[in-house]
Amino acid sequence: MSYKSIVVSVLLVAFLAGASLFLMNRNNTEEEDVPEIISPDNSSDSAPQSFTFSNPKKSAHYESNTPEHAAILAAAPINIVINFNFDLASPSSISITKDGQEYTTGDLIIDSNKLTMRKAFDVNAPDGIYKVIYNACWPDRTCHDGSFEFAINRETASTYEDMTSVQEVEIKMSDIMFKPKNIKISRGTRVTWVNDESIAHYVNTDSHPAHTYHKQQNSSALNLGDKYSTVFSSPGIYPYHCSAHADVMTGNIIVI
Repeated sequence: MSYKSIVVSVLLVAFLAGASLFLMNRNNTEEEDVPEIISPDNSSDSAPQSFTFSNPKKSAHYESNTPEHAAILAAAPINIVINFNFDLASPSSISITKDGQEYTTGDLIIDSNKLTMRKAFDVNAPDGIYKVIYNACWPDRTCHDGSFEFAINRETASTYEDMTSVQEVEIKMSDIMFKPKNIKISRGTRVTWVNDESIAHYVNTDSHPAHTYHKQQNSSALNLGDKYSTVFSSPGIYPYHCSAHADVMTGNIIVI
């Protein structure tokens, strides 16, 4: 091979290597710029809409919240509940906004255990992303703020089993599942859970393990054949789980 051919070959290899490196870096940059898209998780098995959420901020002594960050609900929550591992005090606060408008109702409530604060939510709030900003204060008057987001997408309610014409609803607990898993009922409906298998189950309102969202929806251990009932009187969505199988055994009830 001539000297000229060798030079041309070396230059060609260098050009191809540089082009490959440029394309690789460009692809990596483009991937980093793509925002995180989160699809519905616990409201239904499929949904047509996705949402982009910002990162949450956790205050000192924070434990959990309901709805959880990035939850996509098939109806409005009845309240926003935030749990801590230290006694809460005045002037703690919760604000829930969408497009600059406030959607909380009533006064802030600090539960008797002083570890949970909650505020009622407007059941007629429109679909979309909501930002929760809270300020957790302690008896010494120091305060720490935090934030998280959730979304409402009522289109997902179309997959729920409609039981609005029934005043007594029964949910089986079998195969490590609630059957039916997601239902829609009318106000004043009594829901009864029945354990159909030989392992113990629980009915527990979110979050886990605080179980503070709707305290009337908390049972003791249910063995084979045991039942637990409660009546739902306020409109909104009620996410719940079995605390013995919290990662897989979940359900939702929409009250209209």
